[in-house]
Amino acid sequence: MALAHNLGFPRIGRDRELKKAQEAFWKGELDEAGLRAVGRELRANHWQVQKNAGIDLLPVGDFAWYDQVLTHSLTFGVIPERFRGHDNAKPTLQTLFAMARGAVGNKSGDSCCGGAHAQPLLAQELTKWFDTNYHYLVPEFSADQQFELSWEQLFEEVEEAHALGHAVKPVVIGPLTYLWLGKAKGSDFDKLDLVERLLPLYGQIFRRLAAQGVEWVQIDEPILVLDLPQAWKNAFERVYNLLQSEPLKKLVATYFGGLEDNLGLASSLPVDGLHIDLVRAPEQFPSILDRLPAYKIVSLGVVNGRNVWRCDLEKALEVVRHAHERLGERLWVAPSCSLLHSPVDLEREDKLDAELKSWLAFAVQKCAEVAVLARAVNQPEAPEVLAALELSRTVQASRAASPRIHKSAVQARLAAIKPADSQRHSAFAERIAKQRAGLDLPDFPTTTIGSFPQTASIRLARQSFKQGKLSEAAYTEAMHSEIRHAVQIQEQLGLDVLVHGEAERNDMVEYFAEQLDGYVFTRFGWVQSYGSRCVKPAVIYGDLSRPKAMTVEWIKYAQSLTGKVMKGMLTGPVTMLMWSFPREDVSREVQARQLALAIRDEVVDLEAAGIRIVQIDEAAFREGLPLRQSAWGQYLDWATESFRLCASGVRDETQIHTHMCYSEFNDVIESIAAMDADVITIETSRSDMELLEAFEKFEYPNEIGPGVYDIHSPRVPSKDEMVKLLRKAARRIPAERLWVNPDCGLKTRAWPETEAALVNMVAAARELRRDVALLS
Repeated sequence: MALAHNLGFPRIGRDRELKKAQEAFWKGELDEAGLRAVGRELRANHWQVQKNAGIDLLPVGDFAWYDQVLTHSLTFGVIPERFRGHDNAKPTLQTLFAMARGAVGNKSGDSCCGGAHAQPLLAQELTKWFDTNYHYLVPEFSADQQFELSWEQLFEEVEEAHALGHAVKPVVIGPLTYLWLGKAKGSDFDKLDLVERLLPLYGQIFRRLAAQGVEWVQIDEPILVLDLPQAWKNAFERVYNLLQSEPLKKLVATYFGGLEDNLGLASSLPVDGLHIDLVRAPEQFPSILDRLPAYKIVSLGVVNGRNVWRCDLEKALEVVRHAHERLGERLWVAPSCSLLHSPVDLEREDKLDAELKSWLAFAVQKCAEVAVLARAVNQPEAPEVLAALELSRTVQASRAASPRIHKSAVQARLAAIKPADSQRHSAFAERIAKQRAGLDLPDFPTTTIGSFPQTASIRLARQSFKQGKLSEAAYTEAMHSEIRHAVQIQEQLGLDVLVHGEAERNDMVEYFAEQLDGYVFTRFGWVQSYGSRCVKPAVIYGDLSRPKAMTVEWIKYAQSLTGKVMKGMLTGPVTMLMWSFPREDVSREVQARQLALAIRDEVVDLEAAGIRIVQIDEAAFREGLPLRQSAWGQYLDWATESFRLCASGVRDETQIHTHMCYSEFNDVIESIAAMDADVITIETSRSDMELLEAFEKFEYPNEIGPGVYDIHSPRVPSKDEMVKLLRKAARRIPAERLWVNPDCGLKTRAWPETEAALVNMVAAARELRRDVALLS
């Protein structure tokens, strides 16, 4: 019998119950017992939902209070010294949230204590989970790192699930992937040196799980789809040979790509099963069947865990049936990866267009698809199987034939693009001279990334307008009031380049998606980005175009309120694509170029309206980089060309900015330079400006705004902290090319902390100007 299992389920809840509970706990409105009760209820509900959908073996350990990597760090005792109490007591939820969000401690290291000796406890670095928009907390390793079992969450959740009568498969991040994801802190050392110390913890975990009656454990090793150094490949053989003697049947899970040169290595590991992603890498299917030893089970990831389109069940079933002929009972069926990256339940979408809704599947529905595919080889004539296959055929035919998808005018415009359309009129050196003369900004000009706090009144006005309770005129006036407030605050603070605050925008992608043809957006399609931060990606279903201007009137109004320079704020084509659920019937390149043309029209209209700086955010540029280096060139070519296409329709005097989130810039620095933005702002505060090293080594020619404080933390940094960071930046980048700004947008922060931090930021910039004046 083929077995249906799941690699992981969304933890946030259908109505983002986890987010609401987390934020209530942080505000002191919910105690720890209440927060834990919400977690228990969510886990119980999610296990039952999966079981009802037909999943035979349920994941446990996929729930996290903030991030699954952070959970593992607490489990292994990988807690930086700054978050440890003076008595080295076991970590608590307060420890976990302090590591994630930062806190204030006293000299003894106790977090959240304050007092006369209060000092900042900087949060751990956030970065992207492989090529997704999920962020994880980077483990911090020291050369003398010791590991200890210090967090009981996994065992408690197994006990919960067993008490509810579920058959479960605990999920752990594999030892090599966990070490790979971390950073060496302090003295330089090889992280692989830590593996011998870490492995005993896995032995302890497996033995305790076995004592709880667990049979299978899922060990996630997604780094097997990367270009691994030979030393890490060798380590896989050594590690799993040592783990072989530990109890439990072990399923090594790989996802987000193909095994390629690591296929032989993964196949030969002394474990009981291997999961492969056949959505991202269908070509590896025949090879894996030939290479895998006869005793191992094979888990086929045939339902897309990262997109929202219904699975073509007949197409997937061909693969599953072929595998069943070879494997028999050694066949498992699964999504391609954890459903963490999928919205929870399509049935919540009560206002979605019926035809479009019929093409979609969220996490609950994907579990049902997995179950149908397993049952189709076990009971091929079952009425439920036949009905599901017939419905799938109907849906796939409807989507393929729909006239809503293809638009001849969009395709003709795309075909007419010439190379000159993606080039500015003059080189940067000529442009920047004109821009500096026209903008007349001081040294170390200050600005923000774009958004200001999304207050309860803003959200209420937006909700009332959407529900028809507020007229368009009243809504416009409410947003104008918020813009006036944002402009007034910025002028009082002394910022040099202002923004309108984006009060009218629910999300930096959804706002534009709602106004572009070819997009559809959901009401409840939330996915977790990090912690309590949830995003609701729009869905690209057809060719993309801009029917009318999207931001011009808002920005014009903001500019009318001030004599200072006002930035126009847009989201770039690559980020629009990466933070949406894309089409599967055309390439990502085609979709990005269509988006670029739509955004180009908006940039040109902003310039015509008198806006002299336009920021085109490409926060996801690095995120889109393929996991295998052999595929980088093609992606970077079309990604940079798409940005230039949207930015190159303006005069030299118009300054183009872009913003990028946490990235390993060394990988893409040449392509960032090829984007040819006049100014790039980046997130660097959590890395202590280390990320600027790539720009320094490359001798990046354009202007840079390295973020001087972390907006993901509620902590207000001091002026001196920012001065220290700016001076560090000025040692790497010439002072005349440095801007001063926060790490990212401020929509998730409250006004008091925002104002306090920006007061310090402006003061830091002024101190740096005095430094320059003294040296001149």
